[in-house]
Parts: sequence; C-alpha cells; structure tokens
Amino acid sequence: MQDLIRIINKKRGQTPLDCINELKKADQKLVHLPMAYAGRLDPLAEGLLIILIGDECLKKDEYLKLSKEYEVEVLFGFATDTYDVMGLITSFVDQAKSKVVFETVWPSFQKNLARRSEDLSNTTFDEALDKFTGRIKQSYPPYSSRTVKGLPLFKWARDGKLDEIEIPTHDVFVESIEIIKNYEITGKDLLEKIQNDINSVEGDFRQKEILINWTDVLSDKKEENYKTITLKIVCGSGVYVRGIANDLGPHLGIPALALNIKRTKVGEYKIN
Repeated sequence: MQDLIRIINKKRGQTPLDCINELKKADQKLVHLPMAYAGRLDPLAEGLLIILIGDECLKKDEYLKLSKEYEVEVLFGFATDTYDVMGLITSFVDQAKSKVVFETVWPSFQKNLARRSEDLSNTTFDEALDKFTGRIKQSYPPYSSRTVKGLPLFKWARDGKLDEIEIPTHDVFVESIEIIKNYEITGKDLLEKIQNDINSVEGDFRQKEILINWTDVLSDKKEENYKTITLKIVCGSGVYVRGIANDLGPHLGIPALALNIKRTKVGEYKIN
C-alpha cells in the first residue's frame, strides 16, 4: 500500500500540484506514472496531503470519504472574499470607533456586526461553535473549485458575476469543535505575517492586489490588538473549514476569517 501512496506534509505556500511535481523530481520512477491528490489543501493551508500513485488513483473517492482533523486559527476583526488572508478585505472593524467598515458589498456581513474583538468571551465562542457541530448545511466558498453552469465558482467570483448565479450548498458532518488556544496578535505582526504568507505563494492568486489591500488597511493599525482562537475541528468529507471561520462572524457580531489552516489527520493517516 505504501508504494501506492505518499503521505506529504504540505508546506504553506505550496499547491498540491507543487507537491506532486516535487515527488516526481525526487524519484524518477514516478515521472511517467499517473498521480493525484486526495483532498485539496488551499495554497496557504499546510499539513497532511495524500498523494495517490498509479492504479491507486482509481480509489480516489474512497480516500476522499475519510474523516479529517484540522487546527484552524481564526482571526477576528476582518473578513475577505476568500474567507482567509489570501483574499480582498470585504469588511473590517474600526476598533477605535467600534464599528464595521465595509470595503465591498458582502451581504452575509451586513447584519449586526459592531463588536470589537475585546468584547468576545469564552461563553460567546462556545455558544456560536455549537451551531457548527453535527449535520449542517454549508455553502461553498465563492473562491472554490465547485462548478456552477460549467465554470468553477472562483471564475464567477473573479469575473464579478456571482450575482448571476446561486451559490450551491451541501450537507456535511462536523463531529466536534474545540478551542485549543486563545491569543492576540498586533496589527504590526499581523501585517508582517500576511505579507510573508502571500509572498510564499506562486501562481496567479491576485497577490499584488491583495498585498496592497492588506497594507492599506493595516498600515495605521500596527499598535492595535486582534483576537484569535485556534480550533481543533474533527469532521467528515466536504467540510470547508475556512467556511466555518467565516460563518462564525455573523454569529459573534464581528468579521472573521481563517488565519492559518493545518490538516493534522486523514482517516488513520497522520504526519510523523
């Protein structure tokens, strides 16, 4: 079995295709064999990636059905069109004025968003997280590969045509969510981290436009503190954990996004 799969610890900034290409460069025996990954990780996500080799690619659906575990750092005070830092800001909290500023029209964030991150408590977190466990209906993120009318959603989003379609939903299962860390990050450290993360990604992901956007918003907020929590999420297949981070916002009254995503387990496979 191990000859037919590889368990990769994908680095932040890499795409799954980058991981496949690295394997082929390292082992000439793999060059002419079909290879596929079972369960995509976004460029800024890291952690366990299963690479299938040869005839094992035919069993991809079986691997996709395996349960998954993630550690997700959620940042409060900002929301983006991708639900993580690799996107354009759609709303953010002006902490000094305790109000939400909308950079673009994003309907899901125009309901009672007026909190500062310092107003959040463990009780409010627990109450909100309860709404995301069990069998839930989740919308596909606008920046995802789910196809609608023959085109991936990210294509509709980048062309500014999301209002021409209905974003589909799907039923997923979240076994458990627990908070394993709670800390704050300054605007200065946040901007530095975002700049490093985005610069680590190759390919066309709007990096220049996104970097300018984050720099403009955070340049005068370097001394402000922003709350983050790290969640351990155990779930079934098909769950977008950055979607959970984003959807926490309306329940807590403050924009939210996925600052870091790390997949730690798939089925019985772990990173050594």
